[in-house]
Amino acid sequence: MSEGPASLPTPSSLPGRRRLRFAPSPTGALHIGNVRTALFNYCLAGPEGRFLLRIEDTDRERYRPESVLEYQAELRWLGLLWDEGPDLGGPCAPYVESERLPLYRTAADQLVAEGNAYPCFCSRERLEELRAAQRAGGLPTRYDRRCLHLSPDEVSELRAEGRPEVVRLRMPEGESAWDDLVLGPQRFDNAEIDDQVLLKSDGYPTYHLAHVVDDHLMGVTHVVRAVEWLPSTPKHLVLYRALGWSPPELAHVPLVLGPDRQKLAKRHGAAAVSEYREMGYLPEALVNFLAFLGWSPGTEEEVFTLSELRARMTFERLQSSPAVFDGQRLDYLNGVWIRRLSPGELGRRLGPFLPQASAEQLEPIAEMVQERIRRLDEVPGLLAFAWTDPEPSASMLHGSLSRMAAHDFLETALPVFQRGPGGLMDALRALASSAAASSAVGAKAEVRRLMRVVRIALTGQEVSPPLDACARLLGPDVVDRRLRRALEELRGSADL
Repeated sequence: MSEGPASLPTPSSLPGRRRLRFAPSPTGALHIGNVRTALFNYCLAGPEGRFLLRIEDTDRERYRPESVLEYQAELRWLGLLWDEGPDLGGPCAPYVESERLPLYRTAADQLVAEGNAYPCFCSRERLEELRAAQRAGGLPTRYDRRCLHLSPDEVSELRAEGRPEVVRLRMPEGESAWDDLVLGPQRFDNAEIDDQVLLKSDGYPTYHLAHVVDDHLMGVTHVVRAVEWLPSTPKHLVLYRALGWSPPELAHVPLVLGPDRQKLAKRHGAAAVSEYREMGYLPEALVNFLAFLGWSPGTEEEVFTLSELRARMTFERLQSSPAVFDGQRLDYLNGVWIRRLSPGELGRRLGPFLPQASAEQLEPIAEMVQERIRRLDEVPGLLAFAWTDPEPSASMLHGSLSRMAAHDFLETALPVFQRGPGGLMDALRALASSAAASSAVGAKAEVRRLMRVVRIALTGQEVSPPLDACARLLGPDVVDRRLRRALEELRGSADL
């Protein structure tokens, strides 16, 4: 292997304080399960600890450079700001593994020199044939250690031939055991674990080597990751021991399942964080919701800010059973958080969803819709009437009323609107109540039918914000034009 630094640097430390990290691989969109892991690491670091972001970009075949910036933007949107990076500032650029290759080479060289790892020259074709034969025989697929017993002369000859080589971990005999902070005592037989590739032929490390080296050098005190990594943990513990390091505390959190209790996937709906943002979920609500997918405060409380979560979350309250993603609960919490915003702040957040609205319109719009929506993307449909003139037919306008009754009520309502929106609803209801006094269907039902005529005339919609708010948004000229157009439609070709 090519030589790196003579020795590894001294690890970072923060005496008495936790250091946790989120280390995504930039191979696609940032998914809900990834963000739940990031959130847990951020919160469990505590107010006095450190949360690190490390980009694990060593899988060069699947690497998507655009994902790196996307991940950072989405974490910032959620408020999960990392505390340090290579320049020791914050918030700042994250750590990036491809910028740290000499460190992994040094560790791999040390492992080989001390007999804890070995070079392997087996071709991809041979490994595929080996796995196929093992599968055909009903055996576990694993490396057969063919290169473990190569002599130094054989290794030199293979290198002289230019044969590609990797470095493999030499799993020792015995057991690997640890006390998981979520799952409790864990024990694995090392004989059942493969000799994992640590350094690939292109000089890039695999996850197994890179994250061990980085977690040690970055002084990570606790590793919180998905339970899927549980079977790989013995390899990591062996590496720590072989390199003479103490491992961090380990916590494997359960999977997030869909309503069908299968692993959460695209078939269950939106999966990427960016999709939830585009659908009008607030970051406060998404964070609040995700915290409960594997954690409980131990009380009946259900609404938490991110700072409250960071102060309250503990390992003891993490749950070992899988969490089920409940979209209805997310919608509920999003509605709660929407109603917590000031109208001005809600208007600001509605801006991207209403590019046709002026800056002056956004706060009044927020006041109109705040009690009616659970997601921001509902607003364009709710207010479609504001920028597109509805053209309801006569039958749509009068509905179950007669055409004459609808026309007469709309005609008496027109002067009320001409006076402006102040006191509009009381005046309209008084008119409707007077007209409905002798109705055979009952006064309340008739009032609803009459008010519906006005709503359809102004908005073309069965459901809309209050009519006075709609009138203010439209302005007097538009209101007058739409009511007159509706009267003409009800009048039709024959005078009523």
